[in-house]
Amino acid sequence: MKKLTRHFTSVSVLLLSFIVIAIALITYTPAWAFTGNQPQEGINLTRTVFGYLSLLVFFIGYLFVLTEEFTHLRKSKPIIVAAGLIWLLVGIGYAMHGDTETAGVAVRHNILEYAELFLFLLAAMTFINMMEERNVFAALRSWLVRKSFSILQIYWITGALAFILSPIADNLSTALLMGAVVIAVGNNYLKFITVGCINIVVAANAGGAFSPFGDITTLMVWQKGVVQFEEFFRLFVPALVNWLVPALLMSYVIEKGPPAYHKEHQKSLKRGGVVIILMFIITIAISVIVHSTLHLPPVLGMMTGLGILKLYGFYLCRYEQGVIDKGHIHHHHKDNLQDMREVRGDHTDIVRRFDIFNVVERASWDTLMFFYGVVLCVGGLSTLGYLTMLSDTLYGTLGTVWANTFIGALSAIIDNIPVMFAVLTMNPPMNTNEWLLVTLTTGVGGSLLSIGSAAGIALMGQAQGTYTFLSHLKWSWAIALGYALSILTHLWMNGV
Repeated sequence: MKKLTRHFTSVSVLLLSFIVIAIALITYTPAWAFTGNQPQEGINLTRTVFGYLSLLVFFIGYLFVLTEEFTHLRKSKPIIVAAGLIWLLVGIGYAMHGDTETAGVAVRHNILEYAELFLFLLAAMTFINMMEERNVFAALRSWLVRKSFSILQIYWITGALAFILSPIADNLSTALLMGAVVIAVGNNYLKFITVGCINIVVAANAGGAFSPFGDITTLMVWQKGVVQFEEFFRLFVPALVNWLVPALLMSYVIEKGPPAYHKEHQKSLKRGGVVIILMFIITIAISVIVHSTLHLPPVLGMMTGLGILKLYGFYLCRYEQGVIDKGHIHHHHKDNLQDMREVRGDHTDIVRRFDIFNVVERASWDTLMFFYGVVLCVGGLSTLGYLTMLSDTLYGTLGTVWANTFIGALSAIIDNIPVMFAVLTMNPPMNTNEWLLVTLTTGVGGSLLSIGSAAGIALMGQAQGTYTFLSHLKWSWAIALGYALSILTHLWMNGV
């Protein structure tokens, strides 16, 4: 296996090297000299060497992502390289056609989209890590054990909570929150953690599909005005079917028994844990209100909440340092302070250990960098014209129902945001129910693969080594069955 991995890596590196050389040769080919610097409208590079090389780069980059378990190469590294090469090809291709402005405008637009996503993710991950540091999830685990819930009951509880919370919050934050509970409770039940994470991803994506605030794609559809606010709730039952079908099938493989539990080391909630939970809920609410009423980006609310969290973290540092300095370490403080103590055990180490910036450092940076590569890769292919060509071909040949079904499945491979953007840009002639169908399919289609949604990618980073691309792929057939039945349910209830 190691030899095969080394061979695969060598071949891939050679291919990437060939692409770089090809780009250099294209750049210095006299026959393709610049014809000017005025932008041209309607340039289509899908049938040029730039388009073909970009597709090859994207394929090789995603091949590394899909084989991360075997190559042990973090998924962010090849996809970032692929993004840079694709945009280099885009820039050269447009320049060769006399347009030296469009590529720059397009890549800045994509970077802006990523910046909003990056800051939103960073804030959400910091809240989650802060709650973990305050023993919120450890205390929840103890509560579940004291309530005598079985592993199977916890599986259904976390799935149901993900489905209920994602329409109010976003599916990413919900998945991170419930995923942390599953990992804390699951402990050595690796199969439970795997199917529990899959269950949460499917439930969070399904729950976000019937709410304008549950997913970025639903927000795009609502803002475009093709579906009114109250009409989204027609998708509640189809979304419920989408989650329940695979959840029921996966539940049969869960180990029987109670959660792993150590009586001698039962964790209690640290000071400020409840306050941080409330701050997180209020931050999500502010993000939704700011976006819906003032039409400002949701990330503004998230970053404001992060700033307030950092101020509260400063208060906690000063409070706990004061407790230690005064020597008033009561019984209920001992376990909490022991958890924070460094090897040397002096007081300054305790404060430095709690520093909010140390909490930020625990965010999954591989996941955040992977998002950068994905957004820019897909944005580059869109600028070349591939997404527009695909949408035009689908709606022109398959019809709206089959096209919307295929687009949902496509969103498991390509991010659903540019896919939905392409559909809204094409603006095919569809009635409200057909727009609801594409909203449903792009919202839940990403559940087919672990890399198909923000929730799946985030949980791969959170449960690294247990919840992986291949472990999710083993249950894709069950998720696909739920996907098909949810579409049929929508057609039966709402019509075409």
